[in-house]
Amino acid sequence: MKQNFTLISPQVRQRACDADLAADDGQVVTIQEETRNLEQNSKMWPMLSDLSKQIIWHGVKLYPDEWKDFATATLKKQKFVPDLDGMGFIAVGGKTSTMSKKKFSDLIEIIYMIGARNDVQWSERSAMVIGEYGVAND
Repeated sequence: MKQNFTLISPQVRQRACDADLAADDGQVVTIQEETRNLEQNSKMWPMLSDLSKQIIWHGVKLYPDEWKDFATATLKKQKFVPDLDGMGFIAVGGKTSTMSKKKFSDLIEIIYMIGARNDVQWSERSAMVIGEYGVAND
């Protein structure tokens, strides 16, 4: 049985220790930063939509999910490899579902930076996200 503990108090830490001591040999204990949640993920989409509506990137219109891939590749310094037919390139190794909350905030910063460099006029929903994440003004 899988158990997760968010270490927020001495009591929770004690329950995590108790679970560790009671676990059978061969079980795995992992301590990691908390990953981003669905609410954070949904807040990113208005910004990506603004990029999609207002930027033509080197003659190409990118959809919101493509801007997400672009920003994630920028953040993670991903590798780009030729696609299957050798006619284009794809980024490999990027996803946001396992990002920590800190990394996700960094991703929002990159999306903001892309918009700022391209004179994007942020929608009201995007402006709320920018304010929430405390993104620095350029």
